[in-house]
Amino acid sequence: MKKLYTLLLLIIFWIPVLAQDAVVESIVQEANENSQLERLAHEMLDVIGPRLVGTPEMKQAHDWAVAQYGKWGISAENEQWGTWRGWQRGITHIDMVSPRRASLTGTMLAWSPSTGKKGVTGEVVIIPDLPDSAAYANWLPNVKGKFVMISMNQPTGRPDYNWEEFATEESFTKMKEERESAEANWRSRTDKMGYDRRSLPKALEKAGAAGILMSNWSRGFGVNKIFGAYTEKIPTLDLELEDYGMLYRMVEYGDKPSIHVLAESEDLGEMPTFNTIATIPGSEKPNEYIILSAHFDSWDGGTGATDNGTGTLVMMEAMRILKKVYPNPKRTIIAGHWGSEEQGLNGSRSYVEDHPEIVENLQALFNQDNGTGRVVNISGQGYLHAYEYLGRWLSAVPRDITRHIETNFPGVPGGGGSDYASFVAAGAPAFSLSSLSWSYWNYTWHTNRDTYDKIVFDDVRNNAILTAILAYMASEDPERTSREKSVLPVNPRTGEQREWPSARKATRRGGFPDED
Repeated sequence: MKKLYTLLLLIIFWIPVLAQDAVVESIVQEANENSQLERLAHEMLDVIGPRLVGTPEMKQAHDWAVAQYGKWGISAENEQWGTWRGWQRGITHIDMVSPRRASLTGTMLAWSPSTGKKGVTGEVVIIPDLPDSAAYANWLPNVKGKFVMISMNQPTGRPDYNWEEFATEESFTKMKEERESAEANWRSRTDKMGYDRRSLPKALEKAGAAGILMSNWSRGFGVNKIFGAYTEKIPTLDLELEDYGMLYRMVEYGDKPSIHVLAESEDLGEMPTFNTIATIPGSEKPNEYIILSAHFDSWDGGTGATDNGTGTLVMMEAMRILKKVYPNPKRTIIAGHWGSEEQGLNGSRSYVEDHPEIVENLQALFNQDNGTGRVVNISGQGYLHAYEYLGRWLSAVPRDITRHIETNFPGVPGGGGSDYASFVAAGAPAFSLSSLSWSYWNYTWHTNRDTYDKIVFDDVRNNAILTAILAYMASEDPERTSREKSVLPVNPRTGEQREWPSARKATRRGGFPDED
């Protein structure tokens, strides 16, 4: 009888363990054998394209996501949280027409005004080096009808790693010194004007310039950062380094280059903005929540593939897998696809403000938003006992995934950077699944090269498996996660005790020139 009793205890103990193993195995199998990542990436990135807040493409993406979730039997909706300046990009052609003819490569910045269908032709000039703001005020009328270059001319289009590989040490040192000197001289030149990066384009526009030319080089071959325009009537264009440098040299040598710009866009007025929220209801604890988090919007220099198309794909694929192999979670699982993260975490901050009951009962949030790479770091975000529950959950993840991951406990709370910070500021257990770089900061973060071909699908697939298993384990955990905060360390830069980040209000109406 004693042996039988022992056997029964073993059976009772092992049944849930075996059941858990079966779910984990099913998650891995579904992800590897029936992945939808490539199809979803094509539809979102190639067909819909970039997802700039306030654009029709952003709304199209929201509607597409709701439809996808519906096909998987998952309830989803677009939840409006505010309004934004509506704008749609049109066709852009930039051509040098003198001293020779050549098509140039560049991008009209987001929210840039249109040239109209006939385009604009004008001479190209650079900002001269003058002694003071009075001299610049006297010079300003000279920009009338001309395109003004407002970025420094880079001495090299080769990234530093290329110099390190091939240059002599003396040559590399010389180049860096020349670049530093050029940067200092350019800062001095613009400082003497009395304008900053926002006010300078507006001053040139007021003086009658035909357009603004810049080149926000990202320290990589053929790659520039693409952000938004500050002009209201004339176009602002970012030229790739090679063409920008050529025009700059022509101006310096007195060749008087002229360009013709056709840059069409449409101002759409005030447009509604949304978060897409998908939900798998909990069966035992429906009022406790796990959130799979990724911002849906992007800048529109490329198609937003790694910022944050890949994070979006991870969360959508994890939800699809969970619905198929774990359709009745104990806790409610939500996917939050946030809008306007790029302008200040506005979608997630709005959600935190609008849904305090979910924030209060959040078991865990997992956010992914720094590129296509496999997850390599998870921080406890300052929660004293995060190592206990995250450790339990990670133990269920296959070793070939967790062997790449370093953990940092208790860590320090993130004050910004991505949407998990909106929840951390509210005291909720939210965690960033931080990825391997894959040259993210130079080559794809907010650049013209953030496109489908940069996705590493093996890494994204691993991240979907990781996320699905973490969500499953968080749902099954019999314990609520602790929110006890650690004593934060001293900031070595200030020598002062770090403080927990405070919640910031979302911008509910944005993008309009009078509000910049």
